[in-house]
Amino acid sequence: MMSSPNSDELIFFVNGKKVTEKSADPEVNLLFYLRRVLHLTGTKYGCGGGGCGACTVMVSRYDPKNKKIRHYPVTACLVPICSLHGAAVTTAEGVGSIKTRIHPVQERLAKCHGTQCGFCSPGMVMSIYTLLRNYPEPTSEQITDALGGNLCRCTGYRPIVESGKTFSVESTVCGMKGSGKCCMDQEEKSFANKQEKMCTKLYNEDEFQPLDPSQEPIFPPELIRMAEDPHKKRLTFQGERTTWITPVTFNDLLELKANYPKAPLVMGNTTVGRDIKFGNVFHPVFVSPLGLPELYFVDSIDNGVTIGAGYSLAQLSDALHFIVSEQPNAKTQTHRALLKHLKTLAGAQIRNMATLGGHVVSRLNYSDLNPILAAGDAIINLISKEGERQIPLDGHFLERSPEASLKSEEIMLSVYIPYSTQWHFISGQRMPQSQNAFASINAGMSVRFEDGTDTIKDLKIFYGSVGPTVISANETCKRLIGRQWDDQMLSDACHLVLDEIHIPPDAEGGMVEYKRTLLISLLFKFYLKVRRGLHKMDPQKFPDISEKFVSALENFPIETPQGVQMFQCVDPHQPPQDPIGHPIMHQSAIKHATGEAVYVDDMPPIAQELFLAVVTSTRAHAKITSIDVSEALALPGVVDVITADDVPGDNNYHGEVLYAQNEVICVGQIICAVAADTYAHAKNAAKTVKIAYEDIEPKIITIEEALEHNSFLFTDKQIEQGNVEQAFKYVDQIIEGEVHVEGQEHFYMETQSILAIPKEEDKEMVLHVGTQHPTNVQEFVAAALNVPSNRIACHMKRTGGAFGGKATKPSLLGAVGAVAAHKTGRPIRFVLERGDDMLITAGRHPLLGKYKIGFMNNGVIKAADLELYINGGCTPDESETVIDFIVLRSENAYHIPNYRCRGSACRTNLPSNTAFRGFGFPQVSVVVETYITAVASQLDLLPEEVKEINMYKRISRTAYKEIFNPEPLRRCWKECLEKSSFYARKRDAEEFNKNNYWKKRGLAVVPMKFTVAMLKTYYNQAAALVHIYTDGSVLLTHGGCEIGQGLYTKMAQVASRELNIPMSYIHLSETSTVTVPNATFTAASMGADIFGRAVQNACQILRDRLQPVIRKNPKGTWEDWITTAYEESINLSTTGYFKGYQTYMDWEKEEGNPYPYFVYGASCSEVEVDCLTGAHKLLRTDIFMDAAFSINPALDIGQVEGAFTQGMGFYTTEELKYSPEGVLYSRSPDDYKIPTVTQIPEEFYVTLVRSRNPIAIYSSKGLGEAGMFMGSSVFFAIRDAVTAARRERGLAKSFTLNSPATAESIRMACGDQFTDMIPRDDPSTFTPWSIRVS
Repeated sequence: MMSSPNSDELIFFVNGKKVTEKSADPEVNLLFYLRRVLHLTGTKYGCGGGGCGACTVMVSRYDPKNKKIRHYPVTACLVPICSLHGAAVTTAEGVGSIKTRIHPVQERLAKCHGTQCGFCSPGMVMSIYTLLRNYPEPTSEQITDALGGNLCRCTGYRPIVESGKTFSVESTVCGMKGSGKCCMDQEEKSFANKQEKMCTKLYNEDEFQPLDPSQEPIFPPELIRMAEDPHKKRLTFQGERTTWITPVTFNDLLELKANYPKAPLVMGNTTVGRDIKFGNVFHPVFVSPLGLPELYFVDSIDNGVTIGAGYSLAQLSDALHFIVSEQPNAKTQTHRALLKHLKTLAGAQIRNMATLGGHVVSRLNYSDLNPILAAGDAIINLISKEGERQIPLDGHFLERSPEASLKSEEIMLSVYIPYSTQWHFISGQRMPQSQNAFASINAGMSVRFEDGTDTIKDLKIFYGSVGPTVISANETCKRLIGRQWDDQMLSDACHLVLDEIHIPPDAEGGMVEYKRTLLISLLFKFYLKVRRGLHKMDPQKFPDISEKFVSALENFPIETPQGVQMFQCVDPHQPPQDPIGHPIMHQSAIKHATGEAVYVDDMPPIAQELFLAVVTSTRAHAKITSIDVSEALALPGVVDVITADDVPGDNNYHGEVLYAQNEVICVGQIICAVAADTYAHAKNAAKTVKIAYEDIEPKIITIEEALEHNSFLFTDKQIEQGNVEQAFKYVDQIIEGEVHVEGQEHFYMETQSILAIPKEEDKEMVLHVGTQHPTNVQEFVAAALNVPSNRIACHMKRTGGAFGGKATKPSLLGAVGAVAAHKTGRPIRFVLERGDDMLITAGRHPLLGKYKIGFMNNGVIKAADLELYINGGCTPDESETVIDFIVLRSENAYHIPNYRCRGSACRTNLPSNTAFRGFGFPQVSVVVETYITAVASQLDLLPEEVKEINMYKRISRTAYKEIFNPEPLRRCWKECLEKSSFYARKRDAEEFNKNNYWKKRGLAVVPMKFTVAMLKTYYNQAAALVHIYTDGSVLLTHGGCEIGQGLYTKMAQVASRELNIPMSYIHLSETSTVTVPNATFTAASMGADIFGRAVQNACQILRDRLQPVIRKNPKGTWEDWITTAYEESINLSTTGYFKGYQTYMDWEKEEGNPYPYFVYGASCSEVEVDCLTGAHKLLRTDIFMDAAFSINPALDIGQVEGAFTQGMGFYTTEELKYSPEGVLYSRSPDDYKIPTVTQIPEEFYVTLVRSRNPIAIYSSKGLGEAGMFMGSSVFFAIRDAVTAARRERGLAKSFTLNSPATAESIRMACGDQFTDMIPRDDPSTFTPWSIRVS
């Protein structure tokens, strides 16, 4: 940052150290400053918009008015450094360090196994740490709330919450333990071997160091003196393009606003900052009134409360809690409605940053609070140099009427919220009800009655997210004045609202029919609430609502998850030093928690390094007629622009294009890249590159369009057994159907990251990449640069999540970066922003499944014919492998004697979909379980009964002739049914459903027969390199990648057992093409299997070499033996090798042994569905996973839980939305919702079931992917609940529920009088905002 003579010094503290910045730039945020200026890389970039929590830090400020210090969490990506004058910032490094001492928060997160990839861990630490600074003994509810703004893609949250609960004074043990019985131990017969003792402790709480609040760092006294300085002056910070001004007095603020009427007032920066970053808004001047006491107050009078505009939403919540506790309920209806919304509005970080004033005056169309404030007759107090005035916070204000808006020189001083009266009812509604999500639709409603009657005196209805502004149903309300609050009024009100509030069929955001339904569904909820309130006031005069309707009144509560994890105890005769079978902590967990684990973009700057920003196609299929880079090259800091012409070698390697040349084939395809001295310069320059196009037809976006144009990537794959056509002639019934399964974004927390460093000689290049396949990166780069692979060194230490998304994509991106490094001759740092990552790299393949099923009246399925199509995108990528896996896994756990499955990969003009956890099984299994459920529905049987009837029962051959023994499958299934109390709970759910019309419960159990490894033997080979040094320490290297699954930890366990030495002697540094060449990818659940075999082989070779030495000195130490071996010239280094599982598939014969073994499991989930909104709550999940013998139960359970949660998201909340032109809309956590901490099961039980698997190392099984499908039990539980609703409403029992089962699809499937009431549009008369691409 260049120093400006007009700038003041910015003074703040970071981790107890004073920072004096003489050239503070208003456009620089705290995240950038911490990482690039102070080199504190523990704070991570995850999304850049405050939506993921990866960059959470603690800010502490001293309030001279009340002499108190306030600690609160913020997302550093949205905090301008200029706002930090006088503040103290604490990062994960400041909480604790492996170099000094770690903090109990960090220790417990690590030891409770709350880290996997570790990228989110510093943010999690900071959220819990900040909570503890304010509440040293927090409640479970406070812990869950504190974590609500932090996303984790790996763990499933349960162990993170558990680590926080260890600080709580509440009991953290299972609630059943007081009775002396475990809820997992039931009276019925156990299927477990009585000799197998099961354990439930994954960590030892006795190891935890105590939390001592007195040992926390003190607030810097210098900042207290600064805050209390009576001679403070206005501060001005002059940046490269903008100016930041902090007034010192309130009059100074009014003067500045008069002088700079267009300057935004910045306090929390949650709206202005996002507009600048994502909306390309530019402001030359910012004014920040942070800390001015006139904006921070609560003033109570007889008729209401006035709250200062400077209060953060968290402070507003505290104030409202106090008001509600002091005043009778009748007076605080508005305040309680606001409080209810504040519980789920964003996460704790945003609530502590965003202010009441900013929220109100921004008038966002999705505002959660403004509709309630308007319904509650709130008044805005304004002030300027000219004086004060008041304006009502009403429909005119919210709809941005010029006469009801702030004047340019005015600022909002406060909001007056009147008390409600006895015959006045106020309520707020929103969907979704989950934390940290923008509202799809929300509402604020109020009604005032003539005293003692139910005659409407005044009515207000406001809706958000249904138009460009919050909208008032003003005409509806006028026409209902004087009406009685009865069913006829409700019916009329619904029709009036639908007539008045028009949502066009092509409205931005889509979900049009759903939103129309919610308009009146939310109105109905308000109607019921008021009816019940009137009854409570005068039971004789006003009848109560039906008991069956009562549950519709309340949203689902946010509960802190709890549960039990069960695994086989280690044999007591096993040597204590042998770590196999023990729940060992991830070897990097402590570093994850302290922020000291180094990821690619954490690596220190390299001399002369440049940053890369890419320019991507805005057309799905078009000819490139020109590329104009002249303006970009003229901008400051820009060094070069790289295009296809600059690729010295192959620009199209294995069908994957690096830089588009002449033609683009999808939106998001890379056309060129700008290299500049800073990322900001590169990004700004990239925006100026001008691309001219001519569209090419056809433009194929969906599977249906691909089928119309016969557009495929490969020939189809098929397996068949029996005689399908003949079998259909002899069955009792036949059903046909189709199901759509949409795609999924990987949403690994660390975006794609590459550091490419050209060497001085021999055309060598070194790459540091977050990847699952370093060899593939090496090959792509070598091909692009036209050099042999031996000139390219690819290093991979760890990556922040992958899930298949870093199997092939880093190879293409690595080559893009390497070409830039080659052309400029300088190191290139290439890190994708979240939006670009989601746009460019795509994800899981959408699938269209068509089925024809023939079955008998007793439930036996005799024939099945499946046609499966996936949307592969524009290039091959991994689509052929995915289709192979889809077809081979398509039978799941069921034996159908006459079976045919055909699979095809469609070529479309979307970014190429790629590998994703489960490799197609999570998609195809929806088709299988859907037709099983359809058969059950047809026969009036439970789906579980049909599953039981058709499940494999004895040693059998699959449809492709591979022999297997389903005994572990049967065991998992039976234990799941028994220990989840499925049938008893199913009866309870049916009773609940009888008594509740608007809420329904559903249960489902799904079985699983999953496969690991690859179809070709050479893909399953592995190598390792082990060095023993003369001091006895061991360096272990292998071809596998540490992507969060704990592979390095398991390999250290293997080496420890094989060498018979403690794990502390063993070190793993990185995976590299230099040390282990030609390594296969770390994928398909086979990492520990194959690399474990290679490590085992290497260690056994070394141990054999040492045997003569050991025999000579059997009582010697390991160090003695190694010293002697060295002196005797025994080679202490060796490679280990595993040839691979002998797998094959003959597609012509439609048979083979494509998999070395199967993984079995079963999962039972119970949900509750709100039929009026489509919201659902996951009450309980039980998972029984066949782990054979777990090498590390903590890691394996973590994989199961994390995969389940990722699967649950795939099947419910994670919805990718595309425009008809092939543009991906879902590019951030704002509009792509992975599960949050509040969405995991309230009760979560996981059991690792023991079996034998002699083919794998130590009889273990690969569990990295299997849990993904377990999440479908939530999907089918939702379907079960919807079925109950439809049955009660007399609707057709057969219906299709496509995946994901979003709130929209759930609500619309629960048809009722409200869905019947809404207007419907002819699809041929409009182009929808979004389309499905499956």
